[in-house]
Amino acid sequence: MEIAVAGRGTPVGGMVTDGSQHQATRIELLPDLSHCIQTRAKQEHSATMSKIMSGDQSPELEQRLELLRAFLDEADFSRLRRESEEHLTRGRKVRFVLSGSTGKDKWSVEMKVGDSA
Repeated sequence: MEIAVAGRGTPVGGMVTDGSQHQATRIELLPDLSHCIQTRAKQEHSATMSKIMSGDQSPELEQRLELLRAFLDEADFSRLRRESEEHLTRGRKVRFVLSGSTGKDKWSVEMKVGDSA
């Protein structure tokens, strides 16, 4: 089962493409009953920021940080939590795939539900 949510007019679904040469960044976030999607996104943002602050100034990390910041600022976490917890409480694995194109203020998130955890 897949549920997709878009941010800022981004097409819903897999990779974000806009016909230009912008490369898409993809991040997987794995919530559980102890750590919701927002918490996982904050943890990933902190880990990415720590890598950058320790000297890794790679464009990939900066793109990752921008994508996470946009997601944290714009996502409807109440809805995402509600939808994911419905599956998590039934013992199913939930995975969010966050995608965004660099240099753009666009992102999309896709929730994938698997069999029992």
